[in-house]
Amino acid sequence: MSEDDSEVKPSNDREIQKTFHRTVDEGTARLDRPWSGLLATGTVGGFDVGIGLLAALVVLDATGSRLLAALAFTIGFIALVLGKSELFTENFLVPVVTTVARRRPVRPLVRLWFGTGVSNLAAGWVLGWIIIGSLPHLEGVAIEAALLFAHLPVPIAFGLGILGGIVITLMTWLEHGSQTEGGRILSAAMAGFLFEAVPLNHFIITSLIMFWGIHAGGPLDYLDWLRIGGIALVSNIIGGIVLVTALRLMQIGGEEIHKEQARPRGARREADGVDEER
Repeated sequence: MSEDDSEVKPSNDREIQKTFHRTVDEGTARLDRPWSGLLATGTVGGFDVGIGLLAALVVLDATGSRLLAALAFTIGFIALVLGKSELFTENFLVPVVTTVARRRPVRPLVRLWFGTGVSNLAAGWVLGWIIIGSLPHLEGVAIEAALLFAHLPVPIAFGLGILGGIVITLMTWLEHGSQTEGGRILSAAMAGFLFEAVPLNHFIITSLIMFWGIHAGGPLDYLDWLRIGGIALVSNIIGGIVLVTALRLMQIGGEEIHKEQARPRGARREADGVDEER
């Protein structure tokens, strides 16, 4: 190992450890939310991504360009970051890391997943009903977008779902590793662009698209949604938790995780020689 490498590696390790501890702290706060705060955050998250979807449909209807629509869709993900709201799949990293660190048990994690997922879907369903009813000229593009997912073969839907889980969880890690608001916004914009440009199969986004296609009177129904939504849910979990979160925990290292597990709740944490209060 060169002298430069010996200097860079410890610095990189410290930054990874800081990101890990910030993630644990935020996950603890998320898991401790009362039901009212949890459902409100999830509802706002559904509205945020729905506004991004509205922007994408407007641009797609006006230009026919999926790439331009993908740029417009980033509005929704930027709103998620700036508004501190959440999608169900964003919780594949932060609270999972907190649970692995034994700061909180599994039960609050399941509660968070359930509450955020249901409120995301409910908010997106209602927003779609309002939008399709108010802007009937978007019915055509809404149906086209919904049928794109409804007709996906299972292997393709599964593969796109794994990629979707990877991208959303990577976005979450980049946000927590960034020291600036601009860096967090950039990571959200990059992920939002990929979801619409590919398009990737994402449990919440795909569900909203299919809901809106149903609202618009397209040749699909909620059984189609259950099929594609179920594939998206399972494959997002594999991509997000197995292929990103697990590898990030390996990158952090068992020693650092064990230190966090052994630290008594409420105890001070020493980082870079400086004590920090939780």
